[in-house]
Amino acid sequence: MNTQPRQSTVIENKSVDYVPESERHGKSISLFTLWFCTNIAPLAVVSGTIATATFHLSVVAALTAIIAGHLFGGVFLAFTSAQGPKVGIPQLVQSRAQFGRYGSLLVIAFTTLIYLGFFISNISLSGRVINNFFTSLSVSSATVIGAILSTVIGIVGYHFIHRINKVGAWVMGAALIIGLGIMISQPLPADFWQRGNMSAAGWFGTFCIGAVWQISFSPYTSDYSRYLPASVGIARPFFATYLGACGGTILAFVFGMMAVNIAPTSDVMMSVRHATGWLGPVLMVLFLINIICHNSMNLYGAVLSLITAVQTFRPAWTPGAVVRLVVSSLVLVSSVLVALAASQNFVSFFINLILALIAVLIPWIVINLLDFYYVNKQSYDIEAIFRADGGRYGLLNTHTLLVYFFGIIVQIPFVENAFFSGPYANLIPGVDISWVISLVLTSITYPLFTRKTEYFNNKIYLK
Repeated sequence: MNTQPRQSTVIENKSVDYVPESERHGKSISLFTLWFCTNIAPLAVVSGTIATATFHLSVVAALTAIIAGHLFGGVFLAFTSAQGPKVGIPQLVQSRAQFGRYGSLLVIAFTTLIYLGFFISNISLSGRVINNFFTSLSVSSATVIGAILSTVIGIVGYHFIHRINKVGAWVMGAALIIGLGIMISQPLPADFWQRGNMSAAGWFGTFCIGAVWQISFSPYTSDYSRYLPASVGIARPFFATYLGACGGTILAFVFGMMAVNIAPTSDVMMSVRHATGWLGPVLMVLFLINIICHNSMNLYGAVLSLITAVQTFRPAWTPGAVVRLVVSSLVLVSSVLVALAASQNFVSFFINLILALIAVLIPWIVINLLDFYYVNKQSYDIEAIFRADGGRYGLLNTHTLLVYFFGIIVQIPFVENAFFSGPYANLIPGVDISWVISLVLTSITYPLFTRKTEYFNNKIYLK
């Protein structure tokens, strides 16, 4: 583990290595602006429409379900983010302490797939949006431009991503609030408040989408908090992340839901444009910029995951900026090729795939949080995490892996997604409750399977 400062004035020079205290700086408020701006994205706007368009909830019922779902899921996201200042390493590197050095590769593989899928689907979306603005550009050329811009931001790294979002949070937040004001200040459709109804299935379905949205970000939250001083503690990064992530996403979900109910069209972005009047064209430009900036985080996360996987087999290797540049370029080229070859319904297909893959993230986040906060009391032996033999955490933690697979298997009978339906999938028609089953049972099982621990000199040693 390299703890020597290797500062760079422009490009972040670290990848998956530990950030020593001498390089820790910044304030927790940066986490608020990062997660607030990140979640005011076109995909969040589109997702918010599901409450009324798919589940046929009334506007009031949709509002309560959206808010409740994000407030619930945001707790998990914020607790993972608060780990960063304590450990100073990326989230997936930290998973070695729970699963063992090689055991963590399973989680890394799943999350890398999710990052890459998000990156590819977003560059496809940005390509179409750029093409709408600059019709002289072909969709293929626009897709390449959008991908390159996201990759450049991702290569520059952590500090630049935070700076962009500090500005973007105020601009995007103000734009959506003004847009909402324009929507509700105009005459609403006569049946606006009477449309839809309150159904338990629809409400819970909307709640689940909000909760899962927040949880899906958890594998890379500490990547963006690891440069904060350890002295900030847990509470400040927790609330900064929680308020930013929940506030930004709730605003975006509600914005989309209101737009399609005020100006219904076959395309959500067109509804937004019609419902917000003079602000509509400005919002389209801002959304385009947001897609590119947001996608840089998917690129950054994918690259760190890939480097983590390789570094697992090369423990003495401390990759820096050059490695991130090379890996980012490889991801860029391969992702653009996939995006250009993908069909028009790739984004829809990928969203369904993400909802299916949440099955592997739920038991991971339960294990991660219980191990860090309950079992190890917010303390990890960082030196051991980077040792070739895994140190006290070993190469394979069979206890944790058994619980992890158990958390996946118990979901199967209740799964309801585009690819598979379990025998008990219709307990709540149209709603996938499998993740709730896993959340509860994994929370009960993991402490029972965890070896007893003891403290010595503020470090944990397995008996």
